[in-house]
Amino acid sequence: MTQISRFHPLSQEHNFVPSHISLVHLMGVCGTGMAGLAGALKELGYQVRGSDRSAYPPMSTFLHELGIPILMGFKAQNLAPRPDLVVIGNVVSRDNPEVQRLARLKIPFVSFPQALNHFVMQETKRIVIAGTHGKTTTSSLMAWLLQTAGLGPGFMIGGIPNNFMKGFQLGKGHYFVIEGDEYDTAFFDKGPKFFHYHPDTLILTSIEYDHADIYNSLEQIVANFQKLVGLVPPKGYIIANADDQIVSNVIRSAKCTVITYGACADADWRLEQVETRKGLSLAKIRSPQGTQLSISISLYGKHNLANLTATVALGAIMGLSEASILKAAETFRGVKRRQELLGEARGILVLDDFAHHPTAVRETISAVKEAFPQRRLVAVFEPRSNSSRRNVFQEQYARSFDAADLIMIPEPRMLESISPDQRFSSMRLVQDLKRQGKPAYCVPDSEALLPLLLEKTRSRDVVLFMSNGDMDGLPGRFLESLQPRPADST
Repeated sequence: MTQISRFHPLSQEHNFVPSHISLVHLMGVCGTGMAGLAGALKELGYQVRGSDRSAYPPMSTFLHELGIPILMGFKAQNLAPRPDLVVIGNVVSRDNPEVQRLARLKIPFVSFPQALNHFVMQETKRIVIAGTHGKTTTSSLMAWLLQTAGLGPGFMIGGIPNNFMKGFQLGKGHYFVIEGDEYDTAFFDKGPKFFHYHPDTLILTSIEYDHADIYNSLEQIVANFQKLVGLVPPKGYIIANADDQIVSNVIRSAKCTVITYGACADADWRLEQVETRKGLSLAKIRSPQGTQLSISISLYGKHNLANLTATVALGAIMGLSEASILKAAETFRGVKRRQELLGEARGILVLDDFAHHPTAVRETISAVKEAFPQRRLVAVFEPRSNSSRRNVFQEQYARSFDAADLIMIPEPRMLESISPDQRFSSMRLVQDLKRQGKPAYCVPDSEALLPLLLEKTRSRDVVLFMSNGDMDGLPGRFLESLQPRPADST
């Protein structure tokens, strides 16, 4: 087997990107970040194509609309014609047939963060949003706040903000907003992506154990966040969640100014009061000077309003006007697959969300229940992520569905690569939920969910789908199945 024997060190990033580039090939192009990078490269004038093992909305639609070809399946022949540069996503392993072909042909390659640094983020002031939860929503809020204030930010976001309808923007101003992912960079660089981003300002939302496929313990994750905090220069800022004890511990070593936010009494920027009314959250946020902002936003749930508070704090530090902050919040339209309303049919409201970590599942369900307290909440959860398919969170998930009225869970797929003694069991989770008095169902796969949903749901229900995948298009197919057929209207 051909080996890629060495990783180009970060200090030499500018040395190993060819000086003349026409065609760029992205391996793992349907990842949220990689798709955004593909779009940015095309906008910069490069020919762009990519490959992936599968493609589904919204990223497949996004790439199709940009005219970026997707080669389905990883194959050696995908590198013909020969690209000038290959960007390797972290879903790609060393024994991938395209990687082996790339090594034989000695085609220059970089990781996703290296490509961002070289092509997109040079000479920008970088605002990095990091944490176990809330990165995408907070990044989208921050980008929209800067856009509303007329600062023309660049951004790269692991989702599609509805205000922009794309996950990237090259930007015309000085600021660049980037999601700081703690997941590893590539098979040839096992450090977190956020080590590459060199933040001028860091928003730190939360720290929990996650990514059980690459981290053995919470301590490993904390150590990496500690290093990230150390990357912020003395003249920079850290905006930190004071409600998270681990975050509070990590920021003690910061060399820069730290501003805190949260609901606790000692937060610098304090979320004091929240009211949900007609699909809107009315929040009151108190500044360190004691003034209170009354903000209306279409997000709901305490986790989302904490994210809002972080961006309000940073906006104020940057000198943005109160009018700009209020306008940005009022006109923020959310993010695709983050409590996204797909539609309503037969009196059934259908929502789609990316939640997969047990904390995110719990907070998302609670937020939806708070927003629709008079409706029965049907929670459909697919354990699909690398962590959720492992039993590391087996017990924790049993405490994540308290606010749901009816629960449906398919068995995990793609378990072959996981040792039998480490596999998550949907059936065991359903049994635990039933012991708590919760109506819950386990089915073999997502295909079996559709007839069960059609049988068990009724008018006035809210059906919340949660997965970091597409559930084989189930949310859309369920909504479509609820629509009246032509014969029904006669």
